[in-house]
Amino acid sequence: MKHFITFIAIAFFSVSTFAQTPWKVDSYHSSLNFNISHSGISIVNGKFLDYTGSLTTNGEALNTASFDFTVQIESINTNVENRDNHLRSADFFDAETYPEMTFQSSKILATGKPDSYLLYGKLTIKGVTKDVVFDVHYGGIAKSEQGEKLGMKAETTINRFDYNINYDPAAAGIGKEVNMRFLTFFYAFSLLCEHKLKA
Repeated sequence: MKHFITFIAIAFFSVSTFAQTPWKVDSYHSSLNFNISHSGISIVNGKFLDYTGSLTTNGEALNTASFDFTVQIESINTNVENRDNHLRSADFFDAETYPEMTFQSSKILATGKPDSYLLYGKLTIKGVTKDVVFDVHYGGIAKSEQGEKLGMKAETTINRFDYNINYDPAAAGIGKEVNMRFLTFFYAFSLLCEHKLKA
């Protein structure tokens, strides 16, 4: 009986393990965007061009998913070179000292609405780590001859002062709230490995 219980436990663990799917972000079909108010009358849009990210799912729902992202601050792009250089400076992100922005999820909860989730985790910018919650819309999984692909949208708003980005402390010209909107597209990791082997 003891051996039977051990066998069942091992079998259950094996099924759970193999049911997990690792994914890698496809930067060619993803976009990490942000916007912030300018002078109270306009909006400046920007994005990060260099990043890596991974996702692990268990089945086709996101209930037990885990995420992590690493963004290279140097890759910030608002389509104005002088402004981008200023954003990289110590006045803002201080990219030389703090070259990366990271996110590590802690849990994800279904909201009860179709394909809608709340993603909780730790966001680190400029050496400061804060709890954040993303509103997530799950686009689902598409299957093709090339393998599986997964799409989702995640949005949140942060206060830049919480991360020691204190330039214009009165927020008269540059707003304090930054809206983040990540449109992400993932490949199943096995598909990426297969492509690399064929390359």
